[in-house]
Amino acid sequence: MNPLQRTLDRIDAAQQRSTWLAFPFAVFKKFGDDRAGNLAALIAYYGFFSLFPLLLVFVTVVSMVIAGNPELQQRIIDSAVSQFPIVGQQIAKNVHAIKGSGLALAVGIIGALWGGLGVLQAAQNAMNGVWNVPRKDQPNFVKSRVRSLLTLVVLGVFVICSAILSGLSSSAGGIGMFLKVVAIAGSVALNLVVFLAAFRILTVENLTWREVLPGALCAAAAWSALQYLGTYLVAHQLKNASAVYGFFAVVIGLLWWIYLGAQVSLLSAEVNVVLKRRLWPRSLAQPPLTEADRRALEQLAREEERVPQQRVDVRFSGGEQPGGERDRSDDALGDHAGEDAAGAREPTPPPRAKR
Repeated sequence: MNPLQRTLDRIDAAQQRSTWLAFPFAVFKKFGDDRAGNLAALIAYYGFFSLFPLLLVFVTVVSMVIAGNPELQQRIIDSAVSQFPIVGQQIAKNVHAIKGSGLALAVGIIGALWGGLGVLQAAQNAMNGVWNVPRKDQPNFVKSRVRSLLTLVVLGVFVICSAILSGLSSSAGGIGMFLKVVAIAGSVALNLVVFLAAFRILTVENLTWREVLPGALCAAAAWSALQYLGTYLVAHQLKNASAVYGFFAVVIGLLWWIYLGAQVSLLSAEVNVVLKRRLWPRSLAQPPLTEADRRALEQLAREEERVPQQRVDVRFSGGEQPGGERDRSDDALGDHAGEDAAGAREPTPPPRAKR
């Protein structure tokens, strides 16, 4: 064994013995096994094209419900676009309510809403992929749209509450700092509620609130941190792109921001999966596979079951199966191979015809 391999084995043994090292490594490895980076890219793609139709519907509904208070309308709209640092100002200037009356307005709202559900459909597929839900158990066309609408309602309520907190934090007075602290804490709490709901609604996996709480806490804290660091991050991204792409740098910054948020969300969802299924410790150098490796790979393979009549069975050569059953496929293969090698006989020649 070469020195590099021995060093890698020692590092692997050390991380498997320490939960503080094994658990984060298992989360990131599960993230890679599920190709969650690609799923985040799909969310960013559909999110970019869904953003403007959803904002059109949102601005139109706000304008209809709060028709007599333009100041409150603008505050709620600004709160919605403030989720996108820097580029949110550009979005707010170019999004206006759908105009029309009666049937034309209804058709416009329904069409924009239908076009805006793409990002939630992509999020559903990503969450089912994170939980390795077999394709035969994933929701059909109608159920998936209902789930998307439920998630959209939750997000709408979140934006309205966020607008209230935004107005609270901007209030003047001797306790302005106290109000800002309350607003920040309220924003984190709202993020937690949104991620709790999203992590339960967007997958058909049977989950409890307690099972999605750890990932929701991670996602809420990470998203809140991104909100405060987002101005610097997006500004840095735009600074690098604006010299070459000019106005399209705003598009690049928006796509990059949505992709970053999708990655953080899926990584937090993986925390729930690893905790619930106890998918740690994972091996850094293979072979051998750990028990958690075997369970994770088995679930990943069974995700490909597409029809109720199909069942995917997973076996590993040399060792225990995920359920504790000894894999005897290699032994059986070896026995047959031995028979072929040692017990094979020359074929009996056909009898000669009598003259």
